[in-house]
Amino acid sequence: MKLHIYIFRHGETYYNRSRRFTGRVNSRLTPKGIKQSNIIAEKLRKKKFQIAFKTSLSRSSDSLKIVLKYHPECKKVIVDDRMIERSYGDFEGKFHKTVIKKYGKKQFDIWHRSYDVPPPGGESIKMVEKRVLSFIKDLIALMKRDRANVVISAHGNSMRPFR
Repeated sequence: MKLHIYIFRHGETYYNRSRRFTGRVNSRLTPKGIKQSNIIAEKLRKKKFQIAFKTSLSRSSDSLKIVLKYHPECKKVIVDDRMIERSYGDFEGKFHKTVIKKYGKKQFDIWHRSYDVPPPGGESIKMVEKRVLSFIKDLIALMKRDRANVVISAHGNSMRPFR
C-alpha cells in the first residue's frame, strides 16, 4: 500500500496581510484565510488520511479544523511543534518596513532569506530545517508502523524541507 502525506500552509492571517513578522505570534485567520482553508478542504475532500498534524499556533489549528470537516475517518490529531513556524526572534510582531527602515534592505534580506543567518534572537532557515527533518524521520516511521496517510497543517518555512 502506497502511503501519502498531504501538507498545506495555513490560511492568511492578519499579520501576514499587514506584512508583519509573524513567527510564533498567534495571529488569527482573516476572512480570506478562512476562504483559503475552505478551498484546501475542497481539494482534499476525496483524499483519505487517518492522522492529522498541527502546531500549537491557532492559524494551524483553525485551518486544519476546516479541512477535517470532510474527514470523519481521521481519528487522531497530533500537535507537534517541530513543524511550527520559524522564530523571527526580536522582530516578531514588527512590520517589515520598520525593520528595513532601522537596518536597511540589504540586512533585512539577509535575516529574512539567508539560509544560515538568523535574525537577532530567532532561527535561521538551517535551524528550522534541522528541526523539521527530525519530524519527517519520526513521521515516516509512524506512517509505516500505522500504515496511515497523514495531513499536515503547516507554516511556510516549516514546509521547505518537504519540497
